[in-house]
Parts: sequence; structure tokens; C-alpha cells
Amino acid sequence: MRRFDTRITVTTLCASGSAIAVARLLLGNGPDFQLEPLPYSGFGTVPIFLVLGAVTGLMGIAYNHMLLGALAAAERLGRWLSGDVRAATAGAAVGLLAWFGPSLVGGGDAITQHTLAGGDSMMLVIGVFVVRFALGPLCYAAGTPGGLFAPMLVLGAQGGLVLGTLFCRWFPYITERPAAFAVVGMAAFFTAVVRAPVTGIILVTEMTGSFTLLLPMLLACFAAMTVPTLLGNPPIYDSLSRPGSAARQS
Repeated sequence: MRRFDTRITVTTLCASGSAIAVARLLLGNGPDFQLEPLPYSGFGTVPIFLVLGAVTGLMGIAYNHMLLGALAAAERLGRWLSGDVRAATAGAAVGLLAWFGPSLVGGGDAITQHTLAGGDSMMLVIGVFVVRFALGPLCYAAGTPGGLFAPMLVLGAQGGLVLGTLFCRWFPYITERPAAFAVVGMAAFFTAVVRAPVTGIILVTEMTGSFTLLLPMLLACFAAMTVPTLLGNPPIYDSLSRPGSAARQS
């Protein structure tokens, strides 16, 4: 809404509170993603997380361009192919990928959990990141029901893990584990794409239980929001709300 309305805010808080209560009643009190408790970050890591956010901001710009480019390509194909044919083609491509790599498709929660747990080689993480980076826009352009939130968490976690691993190798004084950078990367990538830092921080904190990373997330999200804004890249939902793209919002 981009404005504060008391009635809508109160209604939203009541709806969110009741939804959380029901979810915890049915699913338990544990977070969505399980990882070991992470310590508070030291003051010396402030520049590191700012750099993480800036790089993630550039990644968010690239992802927005890919999403809009895929939608534009789908619209051009619509002159020769119906929506059903385009959706079936995208589904066939994803199905073929699922045949050879079942873990690569889907919403991505399992990939995010695996990323936060660590253990994979960096080459494997980078490979999955590249596949998912292209797969998300392809599926979204098909015009079938779906969203962007879970795929963004996958990319944010993997991008943060890769950058965090590099930082830990380049700067031996860093005591944070790569998993901390993966958590921060989730919030930063969400912010870079959607431009809603408070929402991203609250969501990632709730889903991971990583309350000790609030300061790093604030720093990274600040940089991840500043870079696309300075470069003139609008939030993805602003771009999708323009005439001709509204039908593909989800």
C-alpha cells in the first residue's frame, strides 16, 4: 500500500497473529528451517555485511531483469503460441530437469535447508544457484499459478553461502560461520528484489529463529536496497503492476 492505515494495520496484525497461532498449533513451535544457534556478530564484520548486501543488490537487479525479460519473451511468443502451449512447454522443460535432478525443482525449501546446513562443495552450490536463477523466471513466465518468495529464499541463501565462504577464506579474522551469511543473504536478496527490508528481516528471522543476526541483516538489507535504488532499478512488483504485466502477479 505504501502508506500507513490504522484499520488495515490492525486487521493485518490480527490476521497474522491468528495465522501464526493456528500454524503453531498444527505444526509445532519450531522454525521452518533448522540450523545451529549462531553467535552475535562483532563490530569488525560491519564492512563485510555491507559488501554482502551491495553484491546481493546487484544480483537482485539481474534477477529482476531476467524476470521481466522472460515475461516479455512469453508475450512475444503469445502471438504464435497460446497460453496453454507456453505453460505446457515450460512444464515439459521442468519435468525433464526433474527427471535428472529431482532436488533441483519445486519451491526450494529443501534446497534452502540443505544450504543452511552446509556440507556441499562450492562448485555444486554455484551450479544449483545458476540453474535456479534461470528456472525461476522461466516458470514465472509460463503464466501458471506460482510465486517468487520461496525461489528468492533459495537464491539468497546460496548466494550468501558462497560469498560468506569466500569472505571467511579471504579474511581469517572473521569468526562467523558461512551459515550466518546464508541467513543474511536470504533477507538481503528479498530486499534487493522486492525492496521491502523490514518484511524480509522479519520473515527470515521468523523462519530461521536467528535473532542474533538482526544487526547483520539490517546492514546487508540497507546496502541491498540502496544499490538498486541508486541504479534506477524499480522493485519487481512495481514493474509487474504496470499495464500488460498485472495479470502475471501472484
